[in-house]
Amino acid sequence: MTVRTRITRQKRIDWCWGYGMILPLLAGLGVFYFYPVFKVFRDSLYNVGAFNRSTWAGLGNYVKMFNDQVMWRSLGNTMMYAVIIIPLTVILALVLAALLNTKIKGRDVFRVIYFIPTVTMAAAIAMVWRWIFNGDFGILNHLVKLFGGQPQYWLSDESTALLCISIVSVWMGVGYNMIILLAGIQGISSAYYEAAELEGAGKIRQFFSITIPLVSPTIFFVMITTVISTLQIFDVIYMMIPTKSLAMSYVQSVVMYFYRNAFELSAKGYASAIAVLLFVIIMLLTLFQMRLQKRWVHYD
Repeated sequence: MTVRTRITRQKRIDWCWGYGMILPLLAGLGVFYFYPVFKVFRDSLYNVGAFNRSTWAGLGNYVKMFNDQVMWRSLGNTMMYAVIIIPLTVILALVLAALLNTKIKGRDVFRVIYFIPTVTMAAAIAMVWRWIFNGDFGILNHLVKLFGGQPQYWLSDESTALLCISIVSVWMGVGYNMIILLAGIQGISSAYYEAAELEGAGKIRQFFSITIPLVSPTIFFVMITTVISTLQIFDVIYMMIPTKSLAMSYVQSVVMYFYRNAFELSAKGYASAIAVLLFVIIMLLTLFQMRLQKRWVHYD
């Protein structure tokens, strides 16, 4: 047996062991990810009712979707969530990360406090905030009365319900993004800041001229994940706003509308078409961000 033959045989053994090690992961991805994605695309072309009975619909679900005013209203609500939540979450997380990177008293305690909402169940968070916004007994209305204001039914009023949901979502998402950005800031060499101080640059100038450019790859990652999670907002709406509430049409997101069609109305084919539309929107926005990042993300 030549040396080349032994090397080739060893490579085959290594490949077998390598693929054998990742086989369980590939099987899990296939069963729990790729197959469901394929099934959603398939079901969007069928009328799938109760007990998974299906009949061919072709593009009928998509035609129905594009003529559905409720769906477009839900999409508009989702975009409103994105406009409010994404900038606030990213900016607040960046500012908090920069502040918690300084030598302030109780820094570790503040880091834990801001991160607690991330590891707390969404149902528990929504329940607490629902009582805070309660129109009759909520602490928010109690504070409004103390300052001479007029109490409001925050979660029932069409003009405030969406904003309340957005506030809770920002509160839940800031902690995770703050930790990611804090890790990115801590990776910046202190030599840059020392040189800036010698040149007479203040803390604010250092933040905009050093911190933001050097942490821009991390900001880009945070923006990508925040856009994806915001466009899939569901749990806070489901837990805080009753289905029969008059405000539901003003706060209902695309995922919420998908859920109601799939599990309340048993229109799984139509719900699958909605899911495909949301997938396309997220994919296009992600590709747009990938193209745009060349102008402001610095990897050097």
